[in-house]
Amino acid sequence: MQSERIDTRELIERLKLEPHPEGGFFRETYRASGRVAREREPEWRSASTAIYFLLCDGAHSTWHRIRSDEVWHFYTGDPLDVHVLDASGAVVTHRLGNALVHPGSAFQAVVKAGDWFAAECHDASGAALVGCTVAPGFEFSEFELAAPGMLEARYPQHRDLIARLGPKT
Repeated sequence: MQSERIDTRELIERLKLEPHPEGGFFRETYRASGRVAREREPEWRSASTAIYFLLCDGAHSTWHRIRSDEVWHFYTGDPLDVHVLDASGAVVTHRLGNALVHPGSAFQAVVKAGDWFAAECHDASGAALVGCTVAPGFEFSEFELAAPGMLEARYPQHRDLIARLGPKT
């Protein structure tokens, strides 16, 4: 079966998406009014946040990490691969997609706090609309893009994948 084709320009306009620093397009759709504090840290933050996130036109989400768990939710389009590089150096790839149409795909995937991750459409010419929910809530002050060459040096066994999904120069 075919993936659902999406009109990315219409989605960007209708959902009021803006370019994301890691690649793709996004818009925050929810920020909890409830506040929580991290253990051993004085600052308070939203309990949870959510965004729409669109990858299209060959764009990818470059390697980055945040200090909270992030749940990815598939909405429509083509399957999307979320590559996670954990602290032990292992890479796990979660395929997000319509699990009823694409065997091996899942509607949700979790990236644990502190793990490096990047995402791309399984088919480079594809487009996927997903959502990301972060708890405690996302703050750009806790968003870290991987420095060029840093992950390749630390995890040489994954050099090709890391370089392919690194920042576009």
